[in-house]
Amino acid sequence: MILGFFCLLIILSMMPTPSIGAERVWDNDLKRYLTDQEMNMAEVYLREEDSIKIMFPKSERIRKDVIRLGSERKSLIEERIGWKFPEESFEVYIGETGTQIDGYAVVQNTIGKHKPMTYMVGIDNQGFVSDIELLVFREARGSEVRQKRFNAQYEGKSVLDPVRINKDIINISGATMSVRSMSAGIKRVLVLIDECYLKPAGIGSDTLAAKKDKGFLPSLFGN
Repeated sequence: MILGFFCLLIILSMMPTPSIGAERVWDNDLKRYLTDQEMNMAEVYLREEDSIKIMFPKSERIRKDVIRLGSERKSLIEERIGWKFPEESFEVYIGETGTQIDGYAVVQNTIGKHKPMTYMVGIDNQGFVSDIELLVFREARGSEVRQKRFNAQYEGKSVLDPVRINKDIINISGATMSVRSMSAGIKRVLVLIDECYLKPAGIGSDTLAAKKDKGFLPSLFGN
């Protein structure tokens, strides 16, 4: 019995001890707590300033605007996307050429499995997703969402699309939380741009819906 006790002490002494005050997070898939290294991961793929250049390759100038949400508009956006969020303001990059708006880009930080990931969402001047770029990933798994063969499926999506796994977005095995997180953030950007820029300009979701209906009816009756 004494020998067993000392063996247990030796085993415990060999196990890594978490730092005092360190956050301990249990991973249900791994069936263990994440290590300090896993918790402090931050793979930087792209700087924000470089991502902006990708979003607006031909714009003459890029300016920054700030969306500040009052309680009423925030509640409206939360209702449209189907989930609540703490942020009350968002920075928006706007690409312009002459008097024409080329598009919009917003950086998102949404929780993946354990940590937030940072990515930029580009929206064209008609309200369709133009590009997605992953900037920083902080998880041990799921970074496949940065691959173009995956995130290209978001391009062309509008507020009229579900932008959800098993609806119009194909999942990645082993990266479900990352896919769900990115999809939620993209949907939020679509609604933000729609509510704050496109609708006031008369080219928002109402206009898109009308065009969609007009496109359907003539084809139905053969006109």
